[in-house]
Amino acid sequence: MKSVPDVSTRLESDSMGTVAVPAGAYFGASTKRALDNFPISDLRLPDEFLVSLARIKFAAAEVNFLEGILSRQQAEAIKAACREVIDGKFFDQFGVDVFQTGSGTSTNMNMNEVLARRAREIAGLDADQKAAIHPNDHVNASQSSNDVIPSALHLSALTLIETALLPALDDLVASLRKKSRQFRRVVKSGRTHLNDATPVTLGQEFSGYAAQVSEARKAIKQTASRLARLTIGGTAVGTGVNAPRSFGRDVCALLASDLDLPVRKTGNHFRSQSSVDDAVAASGALKMLAVALIKIGNDIRWMGSGPRAGLGELLIPAVQPGSSIMPGKVNPVIAESVLMVAVQVIGNDAAITVAGQTGNFELNVMLPLVAYNLLQSIRLLSSACNNLRARLIDGLEQTGRGPRQAGNSVALATSLAPVIGYDAAARIAKIAVATGESVFDVARRETSLPAGQLKTLLDPVSMTRR
Repeated sequence: MKSVPDVSTRLESDSMGTVAVPAGAYFGASTKRALDNFPISDLRLPDEFLVSLARIKFAAAEVNFLEGILSRQQAEAIKAACREVIDGKFFDQFGVDVFQTGSGTSTNMNMNEVLARRAREIAGLDADQKAAIHPNDHVNASQSSNDVIPSALHLSALTLIETALLPALDDLVASLRKKSRQFRRVVKSGRTHLNDATPVTLGQEFSGYAAQVSEARKAIKQTASRLARLTIGGTAVGTGVNAPRSFGRDVCALLASDLDLPVRKTGNHFRSQSSVDDAVAASGALKMLAVALIKIGNDIRWMGSGPRAGLGELLIPAVQPGSSIMPGKVNPVIAESVLMVAVQVIGNDAAITVAGQTGNFELNVMLPLVAYNLLQSIRLLSSACNNLRARLIDGLEQTGRGPRQAGNSVALATSLAPVIGYDAAARIAKIAVATGESVFDVARRETSLPAGQLKTLLDPVSMTRR
């Protein structure tokens, strides 16, 4: 009895032999082996990475044509296929797990195979005529996974920082500064060690938050300039074997022109391919932002705690019911979501830091993990900062409780110390704590200072001025 051929698959070959792949798939044998070899998780390299990888392949095809390595037909067909991936097509063809070969070779070959098959279709060739536009010989010409994948890592992170994170931070800083101006005359009790300290204004506190985010932005911008250095052209180990001498420079020039980004060739391929130091630095700057957001989010949660049993200095916008059992309860859910994002980013940074230690000799072997975590951190922070601004910061109002508490703060006794001495001022403060009286009332009784002078000394607003 004759066997019925399986029409749902087709046979693809690579250097190891023949593999059956889904009939309608654009990927080939190498990708199918990777899909079978790494059934680890549901994590995939994100779309931003795939787009950047396709952009590099586009520029490489153009340079390879100019160098005489590709024919015009081959180059134009490959570039057209790249444009389709850049435009968001065929993402369903990239299913290789993040936890794969540490060089990302499986993802590079996945891209090479998809582009090659699609390019053959675009050129009007037999889609199965692999030699006409070959994944390795043509799409991957003058390249290695070892220079392409770290270059795609840098380019995707740089693009996402420039187009998403920095604009989000600019908007958040502007919102925090606006609140600082709005609250500039709202005096309140300062707090150190979670205990009463000398007065500040709510505006001064918010100016600090704006400065924190602004400084984190500067650090991120600075490390982004390091990500602009690509190692394309180094091929396998940084020597540039099998690539024209000017290949990396020319590819970077095309990318810089197309993206309007300061992309340039690395100054040392051996550093750039054997380490992920630039990604580690960028992740560290993202962690700096995450730590700042934790401080800001927690301060706002504390100042908005209540409405009756907490500090109650801020009125936090009510965006959803806060409890499934307590009617009318409203929680600071936006701040809480930001805190969770910040914790995730700090965890990602820890993973990137450890991954950065695996640059053995000429290659770091955790590139997919670094790419996934770094891009996730950038995306999360971009979204969280936008949401924090729109759903929390912009709608914050002060309640009036801060000024009332400031006027009754025991820490007002600090301004008496230069006049009556530290010990006498401390005694007045302790009496006020014990009796519940105001510092003013105790000082009137315990000192000979005139009431007018005491009012001037104990004015909370005057204590906030430098």
